[in-house]
Amino acid sequence: MTDSEKISLPQDTFLVGLGVSPGIAIGEAFLFNRARQALVDCYVPPELVPDEVQRFRAALDESRRQLLDVKERVSSPELREHLYIIDTHLLILEDEMLVRETLGLIEVQCLNAESALRRTLDKFREFFNAIEDEYLRDRRSDIDSIGERLLRNLLGEGQRSMGEIVHKAVVVAHQLSPADTMQMDRSKVIGFVTDAGGRTSHTAILARSLEIPAVVGLENISSLVRQDTPIIIDGSAGTVILNPSQETFKEYLHKKQAYEYLEKELQAYRDLPAQTRDGYRLTLRGNVELAHEVPAVLAHGGAGVGLFRTEFLFLNRAQPPDEDEQFEVYRDLAQKMIPEPVTIRTLDVGGDKFVPEINLAEEENPAMGLRGVRFSLKERALLKEQLRAILRASSYGEVRIMFPMISGVDEIQACKGLLSEARAELDERGLSYDPDIRIGIMIETPSAALIADLLAPEVDFFSVGTNDLIQYCLAVDRGNEHVAYLYEPLHPAILRALKMIGDAGRRAGIEVGMCGEMAGEPAYALILLGLGFHELSMNAPCIPRIKRVVREVRRQDGEELLARLLELPRAQDVSRYVEEEMSKRFPGLFGPPEI
Repeated sequence: MTDSEKISLPQDTFLVGLGVSPGIAIGEAFLFNRARQALVDCYVPPELVPDEVQRFRAALDESRRQLLDVKERVSSPELREHLYIIDTHLLILEDEMLVRETLGLIEVQCLNAESALRRTLDKFREFFNAIEDEYLRDRRSDIDSIGERLLRNLLGEGQRSMGEIVHKAVVVAHQLSPADTMQMDRSKVIGFVTDAGGRTSHTAILARSLEIPAVVGLENISSLVRQDTPIIIDGSAGTVILNPSQETFKEYLHKKQAYEYLEKELQAYRDLPAQTRDGYRLTLRGNVELAHEVPAVLAHGGAGVGLFRTEFLFLNRAQPPDEDEQFEVYRDLAQKMIPEPVTIRTLDVGGDKFVPEINLAEEENPAMGLRGVRFSLKERALLKEQLRAILRASSYGEVRIMFPMISGVDEIQACKGLLSEARAELDERGLSYDPDIRIGIMIETPSAALIADLLAPEVDFFSVGTNDLIQYCLAVDRGNEHVAYLYEPLHPAILRALKMIGDAGRRAGIEVGMCGEMAGEPAYALILLGLGFHELSMNAPCIPRIKRVVREVRRQDGEELLARLLELPRAQDVSRYVEEEMSKRFPGLFGPPEI
C-alpha cells in the first residue's frame, strides 16, 4: 500500500483481531516494524560456504549478546518475574536442531545463511502449526521472535529500540518479541497492536502483566497505518479503530473512563472471599503453566492453582524431562502456593508432537486420537515418572493430581493402578509423599459427562474442561471459520451436560470444578453457581470480576436463573436471556458504561 492510500483511509476504519490484554488506549501510532518480504532461496559458490557458516555463527553470537543486554537492563520487579522468557529465547539460540539444521543446509546445499535459516524456521513453524492446543501452538511465536532477530542481524539491519518512542503512542508492529515488550516504557507506550500473535504467546502474557491494552492477530495493520495515524484500541473487545471521528473518539473516551473506574473498584475484591450473600463459598483459583505465574494469581486474589499445565516442560526438546527435573518444578510451584493447593494435570498431548524419541505415526484426526491420558497409558513409563515426581512434590505443599481426557472407568482405574505402582517405587527408595493426595479427572468428553455418576466414586474431584467438552458435544471445530459460529457455550446441550456432571458429583460427595474458558467469563458465573460448582479456575486477571459477581448475588438467584435457562430451546435464546439478566443485575459490568 502506498503512502497516499494510507492517508486516504476513511474515518472510523474498524479492524477486529484478538484482544489479549484488556483496556482502552487512545493515541497516535508509532510504527515499530512491518512484515518482512518473503525471502527467496539464494545459493553461494562452494568456496563461500565457510563465510556463510561464519555469518550465521556471528548472528547467533550477536543475538545472544542482545538478549543478555535486555536481561541486564530489566529492573522492574514485575518484569523480572518474566525473565525466564529471555532465558527460553537464549536456549532456543542454542537449540541443536536450529543450529545443526541451518548449518547443514548451508554446508550441504550451499544455501546462503538467510535462506538456510528461513527453511529451518519453516520446519519449526510446520511443527507448531500442527499442534491443536492453542497454548502450545502459540509457542511458535518464540521461534518467530528468535528467527526475526537472527534475520535482522544477518541482514545487518540492527534492532529497533522502544527507547526511540519519546511521546505517548500506540505501538504498531508486524510482530513484537517478548524482549521488545519488556523494554516498553509504560509512561510512553499506552498500547500495542500487531499483525501476528496469539492469545497465549509470551508477548501477550507480558502485556497482561504490564497491564498494557493490546490487540494481536490483525494480519495487516502494519501495512495500513503510517506514523502518527490516530488510533483507538480496545483490548477487551479485540477491536481497533483507525482515524476515529470526533463522535467515535468521545464514545471511546467515555468507555476508557468507565473501564478504569471499574478496574479500580475491582481491586477492593482481591482479598475478599468469593462468597454469595446467602453464604455459599466458591473457590476461585488460577490456571498457570509456569511457577513464575504464581505471583499474578496471588495478586488477583486467587486461592491456589486449579490447573497447572505440564506440557510446557515437554515442549520442543529432544528427550522428556526426567523425574528429578519435573520434581523440582512441581515442588517449586507447591512451595510458592502454600497454604493453598496446586492441581497438577498430567501430560495432555499427543506424543508424536512433543517427544521426538517416541516415534508415533501421524494421525488423520488427532483431536480424537492418541492424546491426553490415552497417550500416557500407552507410554506408561513416562506417566509413572511424572506421577513419582508429583508425589514427591506433595511433601512440600498441598498437591492434587488430575488426569486429562478420561472417557471411561477403565482409564481412571488404570491410572490409579500406575499411581499405586509409583507410590510403591517411592516407598522402596525411602522417599516421602502425601499418602492422602487427592485424585481428580477432567470431564471434557461427552462419554465422561454421560457416565459422570460411574466415574465419581473413583475420584476425589471433577474439573470440567469446557473448551473440549463444547467442541466434542456440539461436533464443532471452533478453529474452522465455516462452523465456528456453532461453538455455543450456552447451548442447551452444554447446560444439560454441565448439570448432569454437577448432579453426579454432588450425589457422590465430591468437589466439582471447572478450568476451561467458561469459568473465567463473568456472564456465566451466576449459572455456574446455580449448577452448584465448588471451584472455578481461570486466568488470573479474570478472578476479581468473577468474585464481584459472586459476592453480589445469592446462590438461589443462580438456581432460579438456571431453571429458567433449561426451559429455553435454542442457544440464542439462552444467550439473550443471560445477557439481559446480567445487564440488569450488573449495569456497570455488563451493560453500557454508568459514567
